[in-house]
Amino acid sequence: MCVALPGIVKEIGDDGYATVDFSGNTVRAARGLVDIKVGDHVLVHAGCIIQTVQQEEAEELQSLFEELQAFS
Repeated sequence: MCVALPGIVKEIGDDGYATVDFSGNTVRAARGLVDIKVGDHVLVHAGCIIQTVQQEEAEELQSLFEELQAFS
């Protein structure tokens, strides 16, 4: 099963990467062909930004992941 995690774009580099915040954890993710700007909510899979999402959708996904984590 593949899982894409929601995060918020904090910084965009000139090297094809962006810094994405996942609940306080920041990672560099490849921008690929997705047009993003600072503050966008994005889904990241395997180190690549695969799409932008609306804030409400990102918050809903984050809430679902937190519920799932409670079971482990």
